[in-house]
Amino acid sequence: MGKVKKERSLADTEAKAIGRSVRTSQYKLNRVVESIRGKRVDQALAELSFSPKRIAGEVIKVLRSAIANAENNQNLDVDDLVVAQAWTGKNLILKRFHARARGRGARIEKPFSELTIIVREQAREEKKAKPKNKSKQAAKPAATKKEAA
Repeated sequence: MGKVKKERSLADTEAKAIGRSVRTSQYKLNRVVESIRGKRVDQALAELSFSPKRIAGEVIKVLRSAIANAENNQNLDVDDLVVAQAWTGKNLILKRFHARARGRGARIEKPFSELTIIVREQAREEKKAKPKNKSKQAAKPAATKKEAA
């Protein structure tokens, strides 16, 4: 008798990576993660590499791990990957002591976070040819009506 195999919670076109013990608060981390949700993977990597936030480097590591999981474990095409979901969560908090005046002390909390990124393979849609600007054509008959009156 062995343990029953756990069902895979993701679809066949999805891959996941989790970053644990990321040294920042989840709110600061979420500000960076908001910028990549729903974007193509190459756009997300480009945006993170030029981000002024310190924690963007950790987000790049987790995103690259999710891409590698998609490519190696699920055999997905890297060019068609999109950041489907990305969320943050709390992890442990280091509690430190800071000496204050008159023999008092103040507590300093150094939070850690978790980061989860799910990438999904999504085929690129072919861009449709845009119709020519109809507003100019609609404006011409209206102008001729005014001239006729």
